[in-house]
Amino acid sequence: MPEGDTIFRAARTLRSALAGKEVTRFETALAQLHQRDVQEPIRGRTVLDATSAGKHLLIDFSGDLTLRTHMRMNGSWHIYRPGERWQVGRQHMRAVIETADFVAVAFNVPVAEFFRTSELTRHQELRRLGPDFLGEHFDRDEAFRRIRERGGQEIGPVILTQRVVAGIGNVFKSEVLFLAGINPFTPVASVSDDEINRVVDLGFKYLRLNVVDGKGDGIVTYTGFRRTTGRSDPSERLWVYGRRNEPCRKCASPIQYGKQGEDARSTYWCEVCQPARK
Repeated sequence: MPEGDTIFRAARTLRSALAGKEVTRFETALAQLHQRDVQEPIRGRTVLDATSAGKHLLIDFSGDLTLRTHMRMNGSWHIYRPGERWQVGRQHMRAVIETADFVAVAFNVPVAEFFRTSELTRHQELRRLGPDFLGEHFDRDEAFRRIRERGGQEIGPVILTQRVVAGIGNVFKSEVLFLAGINPFTPVASVSDDEINRVVDLGFKYLRLNVVDGKGDGIVTYTGFRRTTGRSDPSERLWVYGRRNEPCRKCASPIQYGKQGEDARSTYWCEVCQPARK
């Protein structure tokens, strides 16, 4: 699943390619977008901006209109030059925004809607988001409060909950909790205030470190070349995620793997560096 850093980079790429440009063609395979396009055509509008909010990607058009997409597990946005061959089959296309210079294509996007830009602050889904690690104004105290109030729940699923904090996905969940030395199955009530603060600080640090490159990303494929170890070798870029039964990079114990939470999300940890507690 794309995480907050991936959506942030995708928005940055779309902004670089489309902002300030007039839409010359809009096409969609989604009934809800097609209906809005028929009522208020997208062609002829100017793309004003592209931004992220947690795992939501927002594209603003002139005329008080915003397109919201959520990638869920398999969605992606790609950027092409007009006439360039797509790298994904047309049957997976969900929306196309074309300008004179670039074509933005949404593939396998399950959630998409238009709404009035002026109604952004009242949008139900966006209002429910917790503090966004990649937002312009990250509220650290509110992030701490929302985690702390989930005392009866395990810390792993809590920091994945976008209504608690926005932007963390499976990779950063496992990586941040490893760096904090907290077992992902630990109840929040058993985590100290200092440890929660460390989780918040690490989430803030590593999501932002993974979007510092201001250059365009080209075609957005959402493979997510993330790095948390600081090591230059691509095979050593993560501490625990995806390393089941491999030796811990700190203590050499086998990395553990399990499913966690109602959605049975993949979780990785080191039982020595992150000992279980009640």
